[in-house]
Amino acid sequence: MQNPMEQFTIRPILMGSRPMMHTHVGHHEFYFTNQAMWMCIVVGVASLFLTLAVARPQLVPGRMQSVAELAYEFVANMIRQAAGEDGMIFFPFVFTVFVFVLFSNFFGLIPGSFTVTSQIAVTFALACLVILTVIVTGFVVHGLGFLKLFVPHAPWYLLILLVPIELISFATRPISLSVRLFANMLAGHTMLKVFASFVIALGGATAVYLKLMSIAPMLLIVAITALELLVAFLQAYVFAILTCIYLNEALHLHEQH
Repeated sequence: MQNPMEQFTIRPILMGSRPMMHTHVGHHEFYFTNQAMWMCIVVGVASLFLTLAVARPQLVPGRMQSVAELAYEFVANMIRQAAGEDGMIFFPFVFTVFVFVLFSNFFGLIPGSFTVTSQIAVTFALACLVILTVIVTGFVVHGLGFLKLFVPHAPWYLLILLVPIELISFATRPISLSVRLFANMLAGHTMLKVFASFVIALGGATAVYLKLMSIAPMLLIVAITALELLVAFLQAYVFAILTCIYLNEALHLHEQH
């Protein structure tokens, strides 16, 4: 693989080049791709891990149970701090989003795997799901009063400018939420691939001094990989905490601003 961007290519992996199904509306074709396969792997492994971790709970938890309980408490505290006790009703939703993004990010660091969250279609779909949940929650809790979210406390003559700004800001949230995750995953994995190509090129050179020069990019790969592990967790945390903040706005409007 010479092109660093080739690792993000989506390819059909079943039935060759034949689609799994056709639709008569618009004549769309559906394929089972490497992206779909890794999403299934992420969901399956995360579900299996959490199920086995709490299958036989013990008073003195083992390693798997400790990790599961730590993840539970981490997300629960995040929701309480950002949205209050009322926000705990959304714990299953936030926990699912956090675990999916976290496992997707970590799995993407495995050589030969596919980084699901490096695809803007995936991150944008997740972001749209979050914003749709916020909108539905806002109207269910407050009815049409949810529209007050776009009317900040300010003199009436400033509202002429502030209300459109609030509307535009809310409308762009799916874009900012999705691009932040997508761009970080894309940039980090591209950088790893570029430095890996340097190691291969220099290591395969005939000159001894060029072979020795391959040590520097190799050390950078190790450092960047460690950084990417941190970024993988931080991006899952940022996605989840912003979800909590948006849900808090839907629950409390301007009460906690």
